[in-house]
Amino acid sequence: MKAETDNDKTITVSNRRLQLTNLNKIFWPEEKITKGDVIDYYNTVGKYILPYLKGRPESLKRNPNGISDKGFFHKDAGEDAPEWIDTKEIYAESTEQNVNYILCNNKPTLLYLANLGCIELNPWNSRIEKLDYPDYLIMDIDPSEKNNFDDVIEVALAIKDILDRAKAASFCKTSGASGIHVYVPLAARYPYEQVRAFAELLAGMAHGQIPGLSTMERSLKKRGKDKVYIDYLQNSRGQTLACAYSLRPRPGATVSTPLKWSEIKKGLRPDGFNIHTIPKRITREGDLFAGVLKKGIDLEKCLPLLEN
Repeated sequence: MKAETDNDKTITVSNRRLQLTNLNKIFWPEEKITKGDVIDYYNTVGKYILPYLKGRPESLKRNPNGISDKGFFHKDAGEDAPEWIDTKEIYAESTEQNVNYILCNNKPTLLYLANLGCIELNPWNSRIEKLDYPDYLIMDIDPSEKNNFDDVIEVALAIKDILDRAKAASFCKTSGASGIHVYVPLAARYPYEQVRAFAELLAGMAHGQIPGLSTMERSLKKRGKDKVYIDYLQNSRGQTLACAYSLRPRPGATVSTPLKWSEIKKGLRPDGFNIHTIPKRITREGDLFAGVLKKGIDLEKCLPLLEN
């Protein structure tokens, strides 16, 4: 990266010229973290986060005024996107229109998105080559108002126990907020409908183990304030979550961080994984999430193991 000025600068990354603006704008008022810090973070972790972004339509969650602003989503690349950015036009049934999604296939695109104020990166679960076949199953474990992170951990471990019984590989990461995401690699072998059905089975079995703590009720009003929600509905075409190594627009500049299962135990604090700590952690641990994009499970072999 080659600087020309302080607050606004033109840089060259992989032979692409990018105009970066308002680098000194404060994105986290309490921590005094700037937009420039966000861009620097993504420049540092680029080679680790890009495998989870490449080839996937990106729902752009933008916070151009930092975390004090709720921000907004937009999906279409628009006319202002550089011509070298890869896009994919996909028909959206909800709006009955074609959407020209950005594909974050390289570091110049990653930094372009960061400059738009995309603190958080939200790719699809499937790639453009097989849009109806997700690369992984996701169990999104989301606490309610009166839950603590130890409750979330208990639910995550219940899901891990079931997956172990099924001899299904699984990986976990903090959500970057108050939850945990459990991923099961699929290698794009099964359609969304089949994956969601398996996720619902897992959710039901986990809830059956800890019915007093967990719920499958989506409605906030109906689930109560002390139940951890096991969300299997993320396994649908077009649904998105913050990907591994994504920053979140939350206090502390937290990061959705891959963990070892041995780290998932009571007393773990998700706020310890943030913009300051993750670069060193990756250097030390490597990419703990790499298996998510490798060999997928065999559902035909897993299901009979859960019938016993």
